[in-house]
Amino acid sequence: MDPILTKHVREPNSFTLDFHVEHEGYAALKAALTKKPDEIIEIVKASGLRGRGGAGFPTGMKWQFVDKKVEPRYIACNADESEPGTFKDHLLMERNPHLLIEGCAIGCYAIGAKVAYIYIRGEFLHVQGILERAIADAYARCFLGKNILGSGFDCDVYMHRGAGAYEAGEETALLESLEGKRAQPRNKPPFPALVGLYNKPTAVNNVETLCNVPLIVSKGAEWFAGLGPEKNGGPKLYCVSGHVKRPGVYETDMKITLRELIDGHAGGVRDGRTLKAVNPGGSAVPILMPDQLDTQASFDAVQKAGSLLGSAAIIVLDDTTCMVWLAENLLHFYRHESCGKCTPCREGTDWLYKILRRIERGEGQMQDLDLLSSISANIAGKTLCAFGDAAVTPVTTTLKHFRHEYEAHIKEGRCTLQADWRARQPVAAY
Repeated sequence: MDPILTKHVREPNSFTLDFHVEHEGYAALKAALTKKPDEIIEIVKASGLRGRGGAGFPTGMKWQFVDKKVEPRYIACNADESEPGTFKDHLLMERNPHLLIEGCAIGCYAIGAKVAYIYIRGEFLHVQGILERAIADAYARCFLGKNILGSGFDCDVYMHRGAGAYEAGEETALLESLEGKRAQPRNKPPFPALVGLYNKPTAVNNVETLCNVPLIVSKGAEWFAGLGPEKNGGPKLYCVSGHVKRPGVYETDMKITLRELIDGHAGGVRDGRTLKAVNPGGSAVPILMPDQLDTQASFDAVQKAGSLLGSAAIIVLDDTTCMVWLAENLLHFYRHESCGKCTPCREGTDWLYKILRRIERGEGQMQDLDLLSSISANIAGKTLCAFGDAAVTPVTTTLKHFRHEYEAHIKEGRCTLQADWRARQPVAAY
């Protein structure tokens, strides 16, 4: 499939308003404003667009759930993108910001909102400048603001830069942060579609998700649905990183397999090495093994294979990767990023990290393996959001497939995979 979302990203002025308009930019917004809001929702529903932020929930259905009897209503764009190995939204915002703004405006029109907030990851300072300029240019040309294109529809888009918290990627924690509070999850229900930002109905959508909306309005629901497998339609961005020759963002449909992405687009595993495992959706999902590479890179196929597509961050691991070190490294991250609201997550991630660090340093005991499993079981499913499940996944999935590496660390008192195992120790604990 030829690129659609990223068709022009390598051209010098792709981020400018003039470039966007020259390439049919804001034509979808013009078309949307000639239809009824409910028609837009039905078109998006018929397209089968699923959220590109991780959960894969149908976007049209999410918009339909928004309470239309309560005002004001909001669109909150999740541009936090803090999942390790994910960098597709960064590319879209940096090189094609007006497509996102157009998607925000159409989304607002569809649910009857007049304000959209783009919540951007705190580290994306340079992207902030690009977005602010793009928003200002859109206002100047009457694509945002009062009486957009003479339609009578008003829409404002604001950008809010977060403090760099991983937890802000969870939709209710994002809303808390937008309100000036700590980025901690809320109890659900009620869901944001009923009680969201400022306790008003809110649709929270990912950057890539909203960027697909203008395409659907312009080209039709049938066209979009026909690009991929059933219930997995449309173009999809994949972030391929790790031990490959050509890491990067690749766009295709979801008919493609993991093997085609890794060996074809990304050039295969680096020279002289063999594939050991793959994280198909970032650090928060179970790993897949080499014999599963022919799995279709779609939401449903990856789930059937025993993992999740998540944010489509495909992290490739070759035979030099120590899986104990991998789990320790990721728990070092999750331990630091826990928002601290739920006791199992706040305390459990610290315990897991300390045990993994002990094993990696050659000081572990066999009973530590059962302890890792026990602690993980007391975290997963026992927290307000999915962070707890994500945090234990590196432990449970590596124990499942590579328990022998843990046992070797304990029996030998060192990593048997690489001679430089001590050099791989993370910095001192926080």
